[in-house]
Amino acid sequence: MTAPDTSGLMDGKEFRESLKKYKPTVYVDGQLIESVVDAPSLQPGINAMAVTYDFAHDPAMAPLMLAKQTVSGKTVNRMLHIDESAGDLLNKLEAVRILCQETGCAQRYLAHDALGGILQAVTKIDDAKGSTEYTSKFSAYLQHVQDEDLTIGIAMTDAKGDRSKRPNQQLNQDVYVHIVERNAKGIVITGTKAIVTGAPYVHEFLVMPSRNMREDDADFAVCCAVPVDAPGVTIVARPAGRPGEKPEHGAPLFSRKYGQSTGVVIFDKVFVPWDRVFLSGEWEFSGNVTYNYATHHRHSCIGARAGFGDLLIGAGVLMCEANGLDPNKKANLRDPMVELIKITEGFYACGVAASVYAVQDPYSKTFMPEPVYSNIGKLLLSTQIYDMHRLAHEVSGGLIVALPGPDEDHNPATAATLAEVLRANPDVPYDKRIEVSRFIEDLTASYQGGWYSLISLHGGGSPTALKQEIWRNYPVGSKVELVERLLERGVLTEDNRPITKNKQPGRCCDAGCSQPGQQFMVPLPEIKKKSACQ
Repeated sequence: MTAPDTSGLMDGKEFRESLKKYKPTVYVDGQLIESVVDAPSLQPGINAMAVTYDFAHDPAMAPLMLAKQTVSGKTVNRMLHIDESAGDLLNKLEAVRILCQETGCAQRYLAHDALGGILQAVTKIDDAKGSTEYTSKFSAYLQHVQDEDLTIGIAMTDAKGDRSKRPNQQLNQDVYVHIVERNAKGIVITGTKAIVTGAPYVHEFLVMPSRNMREDDADFAVCCAVPVDAPGVTIVARPAGRPGEKPEHGAPLFSRKYGQSTGVVIFDKVFVPWDRVFLSGEWEFSGNVTYNYATHHRHSCIGARAGFGDLLIGAGVLMCEANGLDPNKKANLRDPMVELIKITEGFYACGVAASVYAVQDPYSKTFMPEPVYSNIGKLLLSTQIYDMHRLAHEVSGGLIVALPGPDEDHNPATAATLAEVLRANPDVPYDKRIEVSRFIEDLTASYQGGWYSLISLHGGGSPTALKQEIWRNYPVGSKVELVERLLERGVLTEDNRPITKNKQPGRCCDAGCSQPGQQFMVPLPEIKKKSACQ
């Protein structure tokens, strides 16, 4: 098998070096960051991003982490790939899961979701207007991103202000990003995006509308690409993970190595040239950009949290062993472990279904995850993340929070005694039991654990938004007609009948979900004993 051509694709070290070319204005904990790549507070986030680059060069991981674009013939990082089949969506889902097994949250997959969603929207605009302008501009930008192997921050969620008011009704309209000037060279934007994943250590931002705009909100219907260090851009960010705490005894805690920064990004009269503007007042299509991105992103979130679930499953079993108990023999341990597996694989199965039943976009000819399964999977993980933490706690016992601090491991007065009395299974050394205890604490019962819960609940859309999309897309009308037929009542098909409005067009067709011989999944990589990114 010929090795894929990865020329032009960065590895983790080159990614770090590339960040030195940018000089963004970044504040963390009230301090101006002089060099993002050298800032200790941001290292866990940069480490996580670097894994997406290193895995693309790992021969075992490359089949999942790379993809070949049909139009250009280029091999690109899958995090920047445009999905051309149901198989692409399956491979992306698995790639995100593996990346998040390694990092907790790989972050870069948001770029994949936005690029695919915007391409679908601009091709629809061109179809409506009988033009090629929108697609041409965005395709040129997409090629730039893929050729340079960039990391893109998605600036979608506005600060929003008073939630009961629309963008144009806000007393301070800067709570939404909006256009304040148009001229022959481009547009000028002002406003605030409140939650931008990885904001300090990306190369560029894709600014996107956060809701369906109306005509009086036209200036807020803006989608464009902005360099992270463009004049007028200020990033106010939080640290990534837990980089500032004292080193642990032995291997570092997970969130000291990997984490995620999020930032409030303020745009103050930022100029954007026309070749980087993809929506500038076309309010009728703003909802398409938002909806497309949300559907792609919720599908990716399923893979991400499945990777996190894998960490809890593995750590939970290790803790059982360290406690001297065997889940094969103890139903009170086996049952919660099975429940944790059921939750993780249950919402992941929705992601698989969303891939298999993928819908080809009629304008771009790219593939969109099936929206009902995507939203159900995201809804399950959003609400069950708390159960995942509880189950990990249940099988682990109270030691994960009752354990004395790591300084005691070096205290001559206490270390020997602790090593004797806090050892359980004679086959598992004290330090190994303590290590996995602190690992579970880090992921579930710390600041980082709370972060994972909240980002799972609201990241990619709140449960209310997910339920709305499920109801809007689910073919309730088909179920109504089924029952009416069985009851021999006759089928009422009036177009204005609310309960039969949504109907299922048929999940399968003569051609099926893929072309004959199309490979759905690439071979999965073997489980590695050592990380490819150290």
